[in-house]
Amino acid sequence: MDMKKCVLVSGGAGFIGSHVTVELIEAGYDVIVADNMSNCDMTCFEGVKKITGRDDIPFIKMDFCDPVATELLFTTHAIDAVIHFAGFKAVGESVAEPLKYYRNNLESFINVIESAKAHGCGNILFSSSATVYGEPEKLPVTEETPRQPATSPYGNTKQMCEDILRDSVKAYPEVRGIALRYFNPIGAHPSALIGELPRGVPNNLVPFITQTAVGKRECLSVFGDDYPTPDGTCQRDFIDIVDLAKAHVFAVRRMLDGKMKKEYEIFNVGTGKPLSVMELINGFEKANGLKLNYRIAPRRAGDVTAIWADPTLANEDLGWKAERDIEDTLAAAWAWEKHLAGKD
Repeated sequence: MDMKKCVLVSGGAGFIGSHVTVELIEAGYDVIVADNMSNCDMTCFEGVKKITGRDDIPFIKMDFCDPVATELLFTTHAIDAVIHFAGFKAVGESVAEPLKYYRNNLESFINVIESAKAHGCGNILFSSSATVYGEPEKLPVTEETPRQPATSPYGNTKQMCEDILRDSVKAYPEVRGIALRYFNPIGAHPSALIGELPRGVPNNLVPFITQTAVGKRECLSVFGDDYPTPDGTCQRDFIDIVDLAKAHVFAVRRMLDGKMKKEYEIFNVGTGKPLSVMELINGFEKANGLKLNYRIAPRRAGDVTAIWADPTLANEDLGWKAERDIEDTLAAAWAWEKHLAGKD
């Protein structure tokens, strides 16, 4: 009988990492979660244990910017693949504190690749972002769409990490890489036991919506209603977090089963359907029978007008497709917010 394969999820206690951990365990993988907890607490990790019924998921508190700790992790565990999430991700903060972003996001990834390579674990999956496309000239974007100059240091670190992985794959025959370019992950697990848990004021739209709905925030700001879009608000490709998490299982399986067509592959992970900010707000109100208090605010620096994916390659090559309905996604986000507030 085949030994169970072990996947390391760096930054695995956060929003995306916790959902990916659930899907990996449910697909039959052993998972090690490692996180320095700089941007989360144990809420989601505890939720993962409840959802999976597994009390024995290894958790290591460590910082991947520490090469000694990273090396020790690979020395003490037999790891078959790595999914790397351990990075800072707030666009505005990256503009204010670029060095913090460059140091953390680049150093942590270099250390992971170096240790993985040294220990014969050449399967590296990088959590990338649609940010790498900048303000695209043509929509929807495919994996062949030229990357535009990044609009923030955060976006620049995503481009640079993709390049580091691509060049590592080219240089070291034992390393394979997949970069998944996420669009806008939203929602929560249907159990309402894990979801997005921002520290302080949320940077993302849906937590701001749910926190306004629950009374934690007084008013939701819609940044700009004068964009050249049908209703004047920005358009995005909002993807359900569980759908997004499942894409990682498909990608890991592709690597471990030797099914990659090239040593370095890129996939867009999106729905292919644009939704405007106002459409999302209206959808939330409709899905949950609520009225939100919102106001139109000035445009925000660094926001692109519109971006959405052409997910054909992920659908056909990876065999993955976004399936969850936007109403279900927004209902799950609201159920999670009520769970946090003790109102479920």
